Amino acid sequence: FLKIAIIFILLIIFTYVCNISLMPETIVMMQGDTLNINTILGINLREQNGKGEIVEASSNINKNKVSNVGKLDLKVSLFGNVPVKDVTVNVIPKVKVIPVGKAIGMKLYTDGVLVVGMSEIEGKKPYENCGIKEGDRIVEIDNSKINSTNELIDTVNNSNGNPVGIKYISENEEILTTSIKPVKTGEDYKLGLWVRDAAAGVGTVTFYEPETNMFMSLGHGITDIDTEKIVEISTGELVTANILSINKGKKGSPGEIRGTIENGNTIGTIYKNTNFGVYGTVTNKNYLNLTNSALEVASRDEIKEGKAQILCQLDNTGTKTYKIEIEKIYKNNNIDNKSMFIKVTDKDLIEKTGGIIQGMSGAPIIQNGKFIGAVTNVLINDPTQGYGVFGDILIKQIRQNS
Repeated sequence: FLKIAIIFILLIIFTYVCNISLMPETIVMMQGDTLNINTILGINLREQNGKGEIVEASSNINKNKVSNVGKLDLKVSLFGNVPVKDVTVNVIPKVKVIPVGKAIGMKLYTDGVLVVGMSEIEGKKPYENCGIKEGDRIVEIDNSKINSTNELIDTVNNSNGNPVGIKYISENEEILTTSIKPVKTGEDYKLGLWVRDAAAGVGTVTFYEPETNMFMSLGHGITDIDTEKIVEISTGELVTANILSINKGKKGSPGEIRGTIENGNTIGTIYKNTNFGVYGTVTNKNYLNLTNSALEVASRDEIKEGKAQILCQLDNTGTKTYKIEIEKIYKNNNIDNKSMFIKVTDKDLIEKTGGIIQGMSGAPIIQNGKFIGAVTNVLINDPTQGYGVFGDILIKQIRQNS
């Protein structure tokens, strides 16, 4: 019995420790949103002033709407008496954005060069035991910064076969060093590493924010085709795209918008590629053809199951509005871009595309005259169904790193 009691007590302690440790130390939320931090029995969140004092001993702000813009300091306590953690909440004001829905092209340039594969050179594996893996980024060779594939090739050739010192960044962002002795093949020296310094694709611009002159697109990040990891970028370009054709989606086979970005005009610069989308600054907004009015970004409490619309471009005549249904809302989801389960109900859109297809990611979702989010994913087994991400998440991404 004693052993069972000890195990039970330890399990309770472990549960409380996990709950407290998983609470974020910093939270960004929009004005009017409900503070919703997961807690268990006995854990309370109370507001404190600049001196760290509890504003009101009996207050518990969790699960309540926050109406004041600015910083909110919270004290996490156990059973109301034992302080265990501080949480800072940054409340950002309601904002307006212009939904775009225009098909565009993106060019991303990596921070360093991305290792996407390895191969033997003259029967040798010079990279063997060096520690470098697919998905790592080489940023320096012999103390020279590497920004492109050509720079890597030139630097390795200049080694004349002597071992080169390599600084690289691993998948978990750890900075490491190693060395490789290049192997000569013909007139060149090689490391046996396949690398890439750029990525490109066609997608949809979600919104333009007049106040900051920033844009957001896709609703998900651009991943490398070989490593399937988010591409870490140093810079990038947003350019105009020309739609060539539509490959209709069907069960088991996602369709796509086929387009080209050759000879595209520069719309803006890209500075961030994240799990929630691609962000940047607009330098020539005329190419966005901003004909829509600015709409307020809805809070999660304002989003309802039922009818909504998406805005997207399927040919070179411009954007159009199509009907969808929001079937389920995951109000507490902050970890990925599957905030809403949606279904395409517009007969014209289903006739043209079969539903949601590649290239439509980022299409803005509008409900009751407010911007509520963007299309992100499609179900392979039913292209009429997919997911959308909350608009407040997209705005927070801008505020967290701008």
